[in-house]
Amino acid sequence: MSAPADFQNEIYLNGLGDTLPGLPTDLTRLEALAEGRLSAQAFGYVAGAAGSEATARANREAFDRWRIVPRMLRDVAERDLSVEVLGTPMPAPVLLAPIGVQSILHPDGELATARAAAGTGLPVILSTASSYAMEEVAAAGGDGPRWYQLYWPKDRDLAVSLLDRARAAGYTALVVTLDTFTLAWRPRDLDQAYLPFLRGIGVANYFSDPVFQKAVGGPVTDENRSAALLHWAANFGDPSLTWADLAFLREHWDGPIALKGIQHPDDARRAVDAGMDGVIVSNHGGRQVDGAVASLDALPAVADAVGNRIAVLFDSGVRTGADAAKALALGARAVLVGRPYAYGLALGGEAGVRHVLRCLQAELELTMALAGLTRPAELDLDCLVRS
Repeated sequence: MSAPADFQNEIYLNGLGDTLPGLPTDLTRLEALAEGRLSAQAFGYVAGAAGSEATARANREAFDRWRIVPRMLRDVAERDLSVEVLGTPMPAPVLLAPIGVQSILHPDGELATARAAAGTGLPVILSTASSYAMEEVAAAGGDGPRWYQLYWPKDRDLAVSLLDRARAAGYTALVVTLDTFTLAWRPRDLDQAYLPFLRGIGVANYFSDPVFQKAVGGPVTDENRSAALLHWAANFGDPSLTWADLAFLREHWDGPIALKGIQHPDDARRAVDAGMDGVIVSNHGGRQVDGAVASLDALPAVADAVGNRIAVLFDSGVRTGADAAKALALGARAVLVGRPYAYGLALGGEAGVRHVLRCLQAELELTMALAGLTRPAELDLDCLVRS
């Protein structure tokens, strides 16, 4: 198998035949291109954040406060990005973050994303709010590694049904998003009066679920569609959940469980005490609490709090391979990438997602090699300075 960095050589060799990359290799340029391609509603939903979007800006600014310190003459001829996280071997410490309603970006939505992820060997985390049922996405991804992200509904029978279906469809780890029991104040969506779920987008896992169907009187058709949407709205999140409720998850899921949305070291310690297998340091890409701490700023304290007792992953703000390297150096075992692949999907479908994933891995490998590193485990605070 070729190394991720070989993508660079492939691009240059293709250039001898005057073939250029279909999308920019600077992944920070994708957002502007996607804005020109998507409707205002779709772009606002993906690119937007809570309130004044201060948290989203803080996520990016936090990366600029850290600088990589390259070291020389380290023998980096043989390099290996592969890791194992929560029992899942992966070719690089990168996962596709759970993003819902992907059909607003491209008709194939999560199906295209699953195919692209499988082609690179990277795990995809499927959102409960996907545009296609989890079984369809699993089939599209074939043998590719996949995790399932749960938006924990009020109806406990529905929660159990979703978990049972995910297990049966080959999703090996569970990611439980804690920070979205209700939607935040999101002006871009509010100004467009746009919530895709109320238009029947992103509810496929609910509408295809037997417990959900039983509650609305049978399979969802035009006749009971309005009732189904109201039932979805009433059950989407549960603000009454507490740490004690995690025992319910452990009872109904026998694989690894990671809690997404952790920002405080005390919450990370409570995750350890509750028997969880991992935490994901995340502020939902700035989409939930305006003015919140940047995820990268929260990462070191969380990593210190749990040590090696559970896996620490990172989400929110990763745009480049250098970003990934910084997060790994600050204590993450792997990073989740979100908006870049969403923009890749909007611009090029499956091929666009694959382009983003190949670019990110190649840049990560080259960044590490040029810094004198050969494996993700070598990334630590000694590799960085704070500017």
